[in-house]
Amino acid sequence: MLDYATLKVIWWLLLGVLLVGFAVMDGFDLGAAIMLPFVGRSDSERRVAINTVGPVWEGNQVWLILGGGAIFAAWPALYAASFSGFYLAMLLVLAALIVRPVGFKFRSKMPGAAWRGSWDWLLFAGGLVPALVFGVAMGNLLEGVPFGFDSELRAHFAFGLPDLLNPFALLCGLVSVAMLATHGARYLALKADGIVAERAARYSRWSALAWLLLFALAGAWLARSGYGYRITSGAMAAAAPDPLAKSVLAAPGAWLHNYARWPMTRALPALGLAAPLALVLLARARHDLALFLCSAAGVAGVVGTMGVSLFPFLLPSSSQPASSLTVWDASSSQRTLWIMLLATALFMPIVLAYTAWVYRVLRGRVTAAHVDANPDTSY
Repeated sequence: MLDYATLKVIWWLLLGVLLVGFAVMDGFDLGAAIMLPFVGRSDSERRVAINTVGPVWEGNQVWLILGGGAIFAAWPALYAASFSGFYLAMLLVLAALIVRPVGFKFRSKMPGAAWRGSWDWLLFAGGLVPALVFGVAMGNLLEGVPFGFDSELRAHFAFGLPDLLNPFALLCGLVSVAMLATHGARYLALKADGIVAERAARYSRWSALAWLLLFALAGAWLARSGYGYRITSGAMAAAAPDPLAKSVLAAPGAWLHNYARWPMTRALPALGLAAPLALVLLARARHDLALFLCSAAGVAGVVGTMGVSLFPFLLPSSSQPASSLTVWDASSSQRTLWIMLLATALFMPIVLAYTAWVYRVLRGRVTAAHVDANPDTSY
């Protein structure tokens, strides 16, 4: 059996993999929904865009479920605190995600322009709202969340949904929206055909430019802000979880220290900047698969930047820093982590192989002619 500290780090890395998987896989269908009103100007064009993601969005959303399940099993204290503190934000995301399947199924049930147009805008909201809220949540993590634990580890929170919508968090939300809109546009350029693909490629240049500028601005803001926390004592990597057995101090600029400790991690923010820059410069190039993979790499770079910046913190507390949850004190038991690791090693290759097989079967572009010729099987 691996030692306890190693298992904690492995599960932190696996959580990162799941979040990257969600951002890359579910991110492009959220982004495609954001781009829907812009790339499709007729009912036929919008049906083409919808049918590029219609067969795969449910499988993509499994990454979100896996991420939530991993947090529940591997980091129960994080699950309890975050899902309680961000309860209203989570409900907002769930409401938006619920709209998506309803929109996909109901949109084509009636032929009226008003009916279909209403569902198109609801699908747009179903992509925009989760992208924005997830980014806002990440911004609040970097700032620190006002929560704490009492002596019996009962959490208390000193914020509501309006408090989460502060300037820096909203900036991070806009980074997320621009990033996923670009990723979705590159997917549409890869999978759609004709004018829809052309518009998606054209709009991806502008969304990629917004991604580049907003991510650079967020990085500069973070570097010049007073955000950051540092463990001063009591955190033992191999100790049994106890969030109150440590001392934590606010340390301006602490979120940048890991890049000095591990220089190789600087590749992550560099990738988060280089990918959108490449997409701006090469938006009209007819290498759609390569550009989609470039977009996916940029998304992974941005998510990885977030994880490395925070490490070893998972949920920093601004009002009671000692209550901050970290990799070392928020995990499950050693036995639980070990059993889950074995299960992951068994089932993750199956999930990846099945996903690869699905996308191979569904390869090729979606055309208006195919959608019109198959009205009963198309969205």
